[in-house]
Amino acid sequence: MTDAIIWWPPTAALLIGYLLGSIPFGVLLTRMAGAGDLRAIGSGNIGATNVLRTGRKGLAAATLLLDALKGAVAVWIVAAALPGLEAVTAAAAFAGHCYPVWLRFRGGKGVATLMGIALALSGPVAAVYAIVWLGLLAIVRISSVAGMLAAVSAPVSAAWFGRFDLVMLLIGLALIVLWKHRANIERLLSGNEPRIGRSRG
Repeated sequence: MTDAIIWWPPTAALLIGYLLGSIPFGVLLTRMAGAGDLRAIGSGNIGATNVLRTGRKGLAAATLLLDALKGAVAVWIVAAALPGLEAVTAAAAFAGHCYPVWLRFRGGKGVATLMGIALALSGPVAAVYAIVWLGLLAIVRISSVAGMLAAVSAPVSAAWFGRFDLVMLLIGLALIVLWKHRANIERLLSGNEPRIGRSRG
């Protein structure tokens, strides 16, 4: 009984994080809007950038917002109900988005969800993340570059603001973002990575 009592809070935090994080909003929204199966469009990714390739800017914006919110909401719920397990929940929510069981573990690249997680964990870190992400999107118009550098900015800004408790978690999540973008990195190195508004990326 004692072991069960000890293990149920982290188990609950993991489940809350993973289940919320694994909701594939891009797939659900495009299907409900009659835009087809997102996994068969463009790059096949389930994130907002690929939703944009359907020509539905509103759906893309909604996907970005909801993918960010699911990460934030998962952390906020656990912070209120099971304080001290926010990092566990954040990691689980991120894993749920990138590797959702419902889609045979083929999920998104985690940029928007990491933004939501950063928002729930530290407002200043999230502010830097948003500035880097949106600023680079506006300047270079290459989604992968903006997303990867925003992810890398998270542990750097956490250290800058003295949130050393978050640094290792954010390093781990940033590394996963980079890994999920490995095909984009290859295209960047070969000069074939498209800008927003053009073909796949």
